[in-house]
Amino acid sequence: MLPATAAALAVLAALLAWPVPALLGRARWPRRDPLVALVCWQAIGLAGGLSIIGALLVHGLAPWGHSLPGAGWAVLTGHPAADPVRGDHWVTLTLAAVLALELLGVLALSWVRTARTRRRHRELLELVVRPSAAAPDARLLEHPAPVAFCIPGARPLLVLSSGMVAELDDGQLAAVVAHERAHLAEHHHLYLLPFVAWEAALPVLPAAARAHAAVRELVEMRADDRALASLDVPEPRRTLAQAIVVAAGGAGGGVPSGALAVAGSAVGARVVRLLSPPSPLPAAARAAALAGAGLLLLAPTVLLLLPAF
Repeated sequence: MLPATAAALAVLAALLAWPVPALLGRARWPRRDPLVALVCWQAIGLAGGLSIIGALLVHGLAPWGHSLPGAGWAVLTGHPAADPVRGDHWVTLTLAAVLALELLGVLALSWVRTARTRRRHRELLELVVRPSAAAPDARLLEHPAPVAFCIPGARPLLVLSSGMVAELDDGQLAAVVAHERAHLAEHHHLYLLPFVAWEAALPVLPAAARAHAAVRELVEMRADDRALASLDVPEPRRTLAQAIVVAAGGAGGGVPSGALAVAGSAVGARVVRLLSPPSPLPAAARAAALAGAGLLLLAPTVLLLLPAF
């Protein structure tokens, strides 16, 4: 049997389902390095899923062997169980299959629905937009509200409204375009997708909503950082902050679902961060956070592959 392994995985799953996301969600350091924080959130989500499904599998397959690979191979090849198979073994195996199918199914469904929505919006927008003089890769949409967004995908689309072009000066407009380009260049929609699926699959879990909100905020901050690095204006932070404030006034309309917008999330926190920038995360702290994320992914993997203890 594998009681200790299953118990260790269950404890790890419980930690990653509530206290660890709560601590990371309340921490101040992610705003100092959004990219590292995004890596940590991805590790939490993946390790949490592996842990809970792994704990159920390990317990359910215990009668067939002393390691998960060995027990799984015994079941696949039709070898009889070495120990009596009780009802709780069948229950946990069923739960593992249901949970795995639900998580993977919701992830696939979220991908398909989001891709379909983005494709539909892109096709509709391409009928009404025209090339923008602000940037060669941007399109101009006749809309009075100051709106800027991008639709990621195989054929990405960066859209500026005429209201946005009218209200911003050249530097601010360049900041908005740089922000949206950062979303597209780093494929930020892929960072968000697992947490959209997590929240949809487990709506009763508070950590799922917290993780989704945190990741949305962090991808916007990361896009801000990338935009600042490419801007060639006298006061890039103030320029981008002013553009975000203007865009926030028009964010209520004109931004299609599935798009990433410059005023999409945590506008107040981002403006404060731009005008009063936090000190960069020290190299040692950055390395420690990345090492922690790696260990989170390694822990359930090792527990699942090693013999029982």
